[in-house]
Amino acid sequence: MTRPTTYLLRVLVFLLAVGVVAALLSPTLYQAFCNNPYLDGLIIGILVLGVAWNIIMILRLIPEVRWVNILRHPREGLTTPPPPRLLAPMASMLATHDKGRRLTLSAPVMQSLLDSLSARLDEGRELSRYLTGLLIFLGLLGTFYGLLLTVGSIADVIGNMSVGSGDTNAMFDQLKTGLAGPLHGMGTAFSGSMFGLAGALVLGFLDLTAGQAQTRFFNELEEWLATITRLSAGGLQVGGNDASVPAYVQALLEHTAENMEKLQALMARSEETRAQEQRLLTALNDRLAQLADNRGEDHLQGIESLLARLVQESAAGREQMAADIRNDLRLLARTIAASTPGTGHSAS
Repeated sequence: MTRPTTYLLRVLVFLLAVGVVAALLSPTLYQAFCNNPYLDGLIIGILVLGVAWNIIMILRLIPEVRWVNILRHPREGLTTPPPPRLLAPMASMLATHDKGRRLTLSAPVMQSLLDSLSARLDEGRELSRYLTGLLIFLGLLGTFYGLLLTVGSIADVIGNMSVGSGDTNAMFDQLKTGLAGPLHGMGTAFSGSMFGLAGALVLGFLDLTAGQAQTRFFNELEEWLATITRLSAGGLQVGGNDASVPAYVQALLEHTAENMEKLQALMARSEETRAQEQRLLTALNDRLAQLADNRGEDHLQGIESLLARLVQESAAGREQMAADIRNDLRLLARTIAASTPGTGHSAS
């Protein structure tokens, strides 16, 4: 599976570009920040929290990808990684899996795993989306708050102006002093909008990148699970009728398929054992010929007893394999009889 380090690198490059732009505009940004440091400081704090959360959302995929890769391509001597968090249901299910058998899943189990993973991924992204909307809200709140300050200051300036004295210079000085309040209010409005909308833009890109990393992980996991998923026989038709195979017959069929896989593996091991015994018998035969020329009857008797023991053990193994074959064939016959219309329960 693809490691999410590419998306993490993309986030770091974007944050570096944002930092460079902020450094170039630092005098203007500092002046705007001083207009309303409390609200703008809250916006910047939420922005930092959102950036950290999106980076964590990408970093948490790394152990999940490592765990799935080790599960797909196990190697001898490789230490078992810690159990994942996003794939905790899958790890719990595989904890009871037989290591000697090939991993297979049914279609309902696969769909359940994918639904659980999708819910966990969406749950993690909800906080990032909420923080993005919160930044937009705080930016608009700063705008309206600044406009309220501006309107109130303009009203105070107009109310305090005195034009009856006839001193134009004093009137303009009074107007210039009174405009400091409205200008401060406009600065508060524009600074809140600027920090809020810019922070929402940054978090939006980070949320998009984290979503792409999660989608890539989900799609690749789905593709791998599709390769190990065995379709169920729930839609199998019996005897040309519309009735589908009952659940207990489906379970018997699946159990029979598993037993047939075990039987196939047992026959393969038996064939390997037979070939190994054949090589051993050939070597013993050669050794027998040498001993017959060198040491005589005592060694021959020991070898004959060893050969008899090997033949006896080989016969016992063949009998056990034949018994397993008979049991599986008996179970298969019962399954076929149970799935045949009109003989489901009467056959027993």
